[in-house]
Amino acid sequence: MAERLTARQAIALVTDDFTELADPSGKSKPDGPLGWRGYDTARARAAERTGEHESVVCGTATLGGTRAVLISFEFGFLGGSLGERTGDRLESAHAHARAHRLPVVPLVATGGSRMQEGMLALTQLQRVARQSVLTRAAGLPQIAVVRDPTTGGGWATLGAGADVVLALPGAQTGFAGSRVRPADADPAAYTAEAQFAAGSADAIVPPGELRATLSLWLRLLTTPSATEAPPPHALPTPGDGTRPTLPATGWEAVRRARDDGRPRAERYLDAYFERRADISGDRCGGRDDGVLCGFGEREGRTVAYAAQTGTATRPAGYRTAARLVRLADRLAIPVLTLVDTPGAANDAEAERQGAGPAIADLFAAVAEARTPITTLVIGEGGSGGALALAAPGNTWATPDSYFSVIAPELAAAILKRPPEQAPATADELRVRPQDLLALGVVRGIAGHEEGTVTAPPPPG
Repeated sequence: MAERLTARQAIALVTDDFTELADPSGKSKPDGPLGWRGYDTARARAAERTGEHESVVCGTATLGGTRAVLISFEFGFLGGSLGERTGDRLESAHAHARAHRLPVVPLVATGGSRMQEGMLALTQLQRVARQSVLTRAAGLPQIAVVRDPTTGGGWATLGAGADVVLALPGAQTGFAGSRVRPADADPAAYTAEAQFAAGSADAIVPPGELRATLSLWLRLLTTPSATEAPPPHALPTPGDGTRPTLPATGWEAVRRARDDGRPRAERYLDAYFERRADISGDRCGGRDDGVLCGFGEREGRTVAYAAQTGTATRPAGYRTAARLVRLADRLAIPVLTLVDTPGAANDAEAERQGAGPAIADLFAAVAEARTPITTLVIGEGGSGGALALAAPGNTWATPDSYFSVIAPELAAAILKRPPEQAPATADELRVRPQDLLALGVVRGIAGHEEGTVTAPPPPG
């Protein structure tokens, strides 16, 4: 179990500059809206014990140079539960954020809705959701920090509903609180680590790293730009400092793209960005380590990225990439995608996980994006599973790449050709970078030096 910080301790963990907002709540009825016997006494004891008058403390703060609205829960005040006055404070905090164009950072530790206020407490979740939607529509990011414990409606709105979810190690996290779970439930499933594994949290961040991590995220997500990201320069194979040459045949292009020694997504991202932070998970129960998504800083501005790593992309990978594109679009941040996959995963489990709908959703996210998207094909471009990540009209290729409607071996099999005809079929498919340039599929062939490599159409 993680250390249970008070609301003020959590604030002190991330900033030294905090100014509390005024309490917008008026006086409540004796013992609350239900007249729950002993409710006023319980609130008075909670206030005496914690020094707070409600379960949330709201204010503005500076984190690493970025001004933000902080919402910090006090679990010692009736389990950090949400009541009408909690809703008043949360609504006021979001309204202040929109009025002053500030990101919102909830530091969540709650057991859910307050029983002593009955359904009126539960409906605060709708109120909170509405405020989050309005803040999202205003183009302002929301970054949640999940503390111990974060359960019930607080997790299902302020926590899991944020754009980026960071969690403290060991934090009890889940919709079901410890006293309402099935008796035989595995407690390990209700942890921050389990939520990360299931794609519902982006990172587990130790307390000592939280200030720096939050500061980086706030800087990245509050730096919009209308200028498209330039394509990365093609990187040479390790140990070979020469400029990559263009493949002579289609089969050579395929072999080079499949070469284990050629540069992969991690190297491209490390060369392109000064610093970066990953998002993780599709928010639907899945993660795919074969797709790297996040935001990076390049020459003082933010660029979002979604990069395939050379494996068959799984449905969770497509959904995470779609999530990334839509978030970047809403925050007016340009996107870079790196294409490198033999294709979409086609096993039975991928079908059960919704491969088709996941790919369709990514196609839609790219098609509807208003922010500029740049694509570089750095390896294999295997059919629609690769094309889903590609920007129409702004896709580039490296000399070590190919793009094809289908793998040459599969094309030969469908055409009932012997396997040894795959190389000839690769030539017929026109998969080389220079072929793609001649066909108008790509804008250019990126070199690892300044500028781009261009080539005339192949003979014939």
